[in-house]
Amino acid sequence: MRSTPPSPHRRDGSPVHVHTRRSLRVSGDSASRLLRCGQSDRCRDCGNRIEWYHRTNERPVRLHPDELPAEKVPAACHWHVSRGVAHPAGDGSTWCRLPHTLVCPARDAPPAPELAGLRRALAVNTRRLIDRGAFVPPAAPPNGDDSPTATCRPARPVVQLLYVRYLASRPVDEIQCVAQTRRRHRCTSPLLTPGSPAGVWTLAPTTATYGQLPLHGDVMAVYALTHLTYADQLRWRAQRCPEHAAIPTAPDVTVAEWEPFDPLVHHDHIHTRLPTIRRRPGPADRSRRAPQP
Repeated sequence: MRSTPPSPHRRDGSPVHVHTRRSLRVSGDSASRLLRCGQSDRCRDCGNRIEWYHRTNERPVRLHPDELPAEKVPAACHWHVSRGVAHPAGDGSTWCRLPHTLVCPARDAPPAPELAGLRRALAVNTRRLIDRGAFVPPAAPPNGDDSPTATCRPARPVVQLLYVRYLASRPVDEIQCVAQTRRRHRCTSPLLTPGSPAGVWTLAPTTATYGQLPLHGDVMAVYALTHLTYADQLRWRAQRCPEHAAIPTAPDVTVAEWEPFDPLVHHDHIHTRLPTIRRRPGPADRSRRAPQP
């Protein structure tokens, strides 16, 4: 038994415009199953919901998951999404999107007056997540020389692989695999496993982007992976653990968290000395701990 196809004309003789339905498909030989749409995630600093969107020839951007009235958002902060790609400009509509960094309550920079109310609402939600135990804020850095046994460990280290420097989103030993497990969850294995080759911390010149000269002759701590094999460096750039690197058909559940390093933009993450497990007390610390006569 077959169903009768719809007539191309209505009863009054006017034509019927039938829109062809197209399903979203992913190429069979693609290692990633990420469609060009917003990938849901949570901010690592405040725990609020965000959405990752691709940009034209640039790194993905974190956008606030909800649309806002364009009249309540500064014109310089207008973003719109077209066909799964984010564009930093308004599309002329009365609604717009905005980057999460502008309203993230974990940032010290004050937002625009129009966005202060949204930032307060996100701060309240962060406190609720912390009270319920659903979110643990990142540990605060140690207070310099006040703690002689404090851990010297960059929260966002600079990693060099394939002769390109990237800014990691978390410490080296906490970088998590982005592959999807059989239970459709994100893999919890780190990239730096006990049986895999590790990188080497070294001091390198603080060069700017595109091969420019060093900035003021300074040096910076870099976690170099250039001595590893080409396959291992590709594994790190794809952000996959050794197990999922051997399974090229395993899909990704989120985008890689690498961010191209720019010393002019990421100068707050530049460290001029090598990280150590335990920071040795300096002369100033010993003088402060010396008993007073």
